[in-house]
Amino acid sequence: MKTNKNLVLLGMMGSGKSTIGKFLSKKTNYNFVDIDKKIELEKNLSIANIFEKYGENYFRKLEREITLKYINHENAIIALGGGAFLDEEIRKKVLKNSLSIWLNWDAKTLIKRIKNSKKRPIILSLNENEINKLIEERNKIYSKAQIKIDCDNLKKIEIVNYIIKKYIK
Repeated sequence: MKTNKNLVLLGMMGSGKSTIGKFLSKKTNYNFVDIDKKIELEKNLSIANIFEKYGENYFRKLEREITLKYINHENAIIALGGGAFLDEEIRKKVLKNSLSIWLNWDAKTLIKRIKNSKKRPIILSLNENEINKLIEERNKIYSKAQIKIDCDNLKKIEIVNYIIKKYIK
């Protein structure tokens, strides 16, 4: 990378943070850290099961703890969970110590991707209008990222190549 900072991918659930992060990692040989996967490994449970068993507050505390641990590394590609950047402490650390990239998608695209997913406990009980409202609310926070990539008309490889060309040596 142009600095020793991490490259942090953020955005709504279903925005492709994990997929893009894996591609970036393969093309750059930088370590890839998927925060949701780290949480699942830590508890030996899926995110949905953690929510079900312990609740959202417990999950958010765990997410903060694990995210802050990995944000301190250098030259890593980190995929945040969809709600992680909403946490003020995480957001401040990311903005101070990392290069933050918001993978932005049209709400209709995101809703199509996530609305029936059992893996995404936050939206299970929401209808399309409520999901759309959640996206709008979160976008206000995501917009604080240093870089925004509008992904709707781009293929995965185009997103990856754009990030490499612009932000990685």
